[in-house]
Amino acid sequence: MNFKSRTYWLFLLPTLLALLLVLIIPFFQGVYYSFTEYNGFQVTGFVGLDNYIKLFSDEQFLYSLGFTGAFSLASVIGINVIGLAFALLVTQKLGKASTFFRTVYFMPNLIGGIILGFIWQFVFLKAFTGISEVTGLEFFRGWLADTETGFWGLVILFVWQMSGYIMVIYISFLNNVPQELLEAATIDGANKWQSFWKVKFPLIIPAFTVSLFLTLSNAFKVYDQNMALTGGGPFGSTEMTTMNIYDTAFKVQEMGYAQSKAIVFLIVITLISVIQLYFTRKKETEL
Repeated sequence: MNFKSRTYWLFLLPTLLALLLVLIIPFFQGVYYSFTEYNGFQVTGFVGLDNYIKLFSDEQFLYSLGFTGAFSLASVIGINVIGLAFALLVTQKLGKASTFFRTVYFMPNLIGGIILGFIWQFVFLKAFTGISEVTGLEFFRGWLADTETGFWGLVILFVWQMSGYIMVIYISFLNNVPQELLEAATIDGANKWQSFWKVKFPLIIPAFTVSLFLTLSNAFKVYDQNMALTGGGPFGSTEMTTMNIYDTAFKVQEMGYAQSKAIVFLIVITLISVIQLYFTRKKETEL
């Protein structure tokens, strides 16, 4: 082994060791615990597939899966539409204002989920109630006390947090669109909408692959925003799957059962992500 190879492995080994200790070993431990009765301290028995059979009759877990799926769908659409709109806005010739808007739009992504949850809790509980009292509109009253408005509250929070991050991805692709193509389209009589739809949009399709994957995976993993904003209420109607798994593990102390839920949730996320990547990459090749 020459010096170059030794240096390569010297720098690579710490990363491989971290992955082994933090990801790979805990993953296989979790798979093992999902087949047992485990309370966080000791394994009290091996139950085989009982945990998995039990979760398919767990109404709250199944409801949380459906709620998380609906939340993810609404969030992915909102984030990508608004993120692309922001990107189109800040890539116009706005001078120094462009940098200002980029900074403002990206800032929510720098705020932690817990803090974001409390910020929007104040907005929905205090600001909205104040608006309702001034205007007399009942629409703004009790947003977090109702399942439907609580759902949209979570969506608004997550879209506000992630849109600026996704904007950066779209900006990088929009900046790589050849100006010659846009100038040729203008000479041929294309208006701004036609230039975007016929020239820019096909060239930024790869950005959708990246952005959809990131927004999907992050939407399914939401926990701290859910805990801070609604706490799963009212009566568990806004409880997302991550919160359901956490409560099963640390409140009920059924960690083996919680692990089986986590494994099923992992499989669901993986399947959805693979399907999404397949269709978006297929669209790339078609265009």
